[in-house]
Amino acid sequence: MSRRDERAGELGPVELLRWSWRQLTSMRTALLLLLLLAIAAVPGSFIPQRGVDARAVQAYYLDHPKLAPVFERLGLFSVFSSPWFSAVYLLLMVSLIGCIVPRMGVYARALRARPPRAPRRFSRLPASAEFATSASVAEVMAAGRAALGRARIDVVDDGDTGELRAEKGYLRELGNLVFHTCIVVALIGVAVGSLWGYRGNVIVIEGGGFSNTLSQYDEFTSGAMFDPDTDLEPWSLDLDDVLTRFYVEGEQRGAPKLFRATGSYRAGDGEEGRFSIEVNHPLSVGSEDVFLVGQGYAPVIRVTDARGEVVFERAVPFLPQDATYTSTGVVKVPDVDGDQLGFQGFFLPTAFSPGPDEPSISVFPGALNPRIGMNLWVGDLGLDDGVPKSVYSLDTSEMTQVEDGDGNFRVDLGPGESQALPTGGSIEFVELRQFARFQIGHTPVVWLPLAAVALGILGLTASLIVRPRRTWIRARRDGSRTVVEVAALDRVPRDDLPADLDAFLARLRDGLDEQGTPGEDEA
Repeated sequence: MSRRDERAGELGPVELLRWSWRQLTSMRTALLLLLLLAIAAVPGSFIPQRGVDARAVQAYYLDHPKLAPVFERLGLFSVFSSPWFSAVYLLLMVSLIGCIVPRMGVYARALRARPPRAPRRFSRLPASAEFATSASVAEVMAAGRAALGRARIDVVDDGDTGELRAEKGYLRELGNLVFHTCIVVALIGVAVGSLWGYRGNVIVIEGGGFSNTLSQYDEFTSGAMFDPDTDLEPWSLDLDDVLTRFYVEGEQRGAPKLFRATGSYRAGDGEEGRFSIEVNHPLSVGSEDVFLVGQGYAPVIRVTDARGEVVFERAVPFLPQDATYTSTGVVKVPDVDGDQLGFQGFFLPTAFSPGPDEPSISVFPGALNPRIGMNLWVGDLGLDDGVPKSVYSLDTSEMTQVEDGDGNFRVDLGPGESQALPTGGSIEFVELRQFARFQIGHTPVVWLPLAAVALGILGLTASLIVRPRRTWIRARRDGSRTVVEVAALDRVPRDDLPADLDAFLARLRDGLDEQGTPGEDEA
């Protein structure tokens, strides 16, 4: 279609692109995208995120088997790395950059510009006044300059007439630009941290240790630019003790009072030392931080075969499920007289039985009366399939639950107790240990978004407090007196402009009086 055949008002490809760019880089669009980004982040605050707690995502699948696949397709288990969130994120950055850069040019030209000439009729402005004085025009201009203080001022004095032009409040636009620039810098800092950073979780039992290698993490997520083979710093730690305290009285009974993990660490550069990690008080090793994010119990389980030989002895973490630390756990024994055994059940820190025929429950998170209750399964644990299996869950699809004369066989043990197994051998609850759940992470340039937020707040404060104002003073000699006209205009409308003008007039007339020229009545 030729140019002549185009309909009136129809946009060509270039005009359409230009119009689309103007819409994208408008402040209205930037604010809309910022609001949309905040709304898009809401699901990540109440839906478990795979990068933060993969176990919580697995639990969500078990609790909501129909809803979880829908959330998975929508990317709600990985909100902050989903395509739709990234699209809003990138559009916001482009919109802000396209909005800020032209405004910087406008601001630079405004800094070089001089205050505009006075309007012909001051009475049309929101605030104006007129009075007469015996001072000369030059004295009025000098008093006006002193009364205005720090402002950009131009004075035109022709003897019998004079005009003072003043403008101030340039910091308002600067603060506005700083605020929006800091938003972009913060977004870039967060993006860099996401692309080159990592986060991992690991459970370490008292008396055990951890080396910062990928294979030792229980959960690990990293950015697209992070290479775990080369970017993980070499260091290790040994956990000596986990100290826990809970409130035992009052309304907060059972609430956490103190979590502390103590031990020693060794950095890759040869540095060694002791650590004491508490909530919000991490251990920093090189550029990586180790946070204490959880705690639980790990009973030491010993299993023997029919000959009395120990085939399994290990501290097994039981993961807390509620505020009383009712915990679930799995014990997998790959070879007991040719069979594979799987124990699945609960650990109760303070076991209490409501009645003779009712199951025991935990009534306090502290280990006051610890007991283990588990069912026994025999069959294929799936350890020989070559597919990684979670140590915290038991796949019973290829297993059979063991029964005794009273029905399903159940293990019920306290510390130091043992129980014979129907398959031969025994199981013993040797002792109780605790474990600490550490979150280890590395976020490059973490200071950048923090500094941007702090500077952005200062810029926003300046943009809200500073008043951009233009003030004009016109003086003309009329016989033995000088007629002075004053007007002011706020570039951002405010209701207090007339009162401010009255205060300015008082300072101006006081300045004239100080020069020995008493003010006369206002005209």
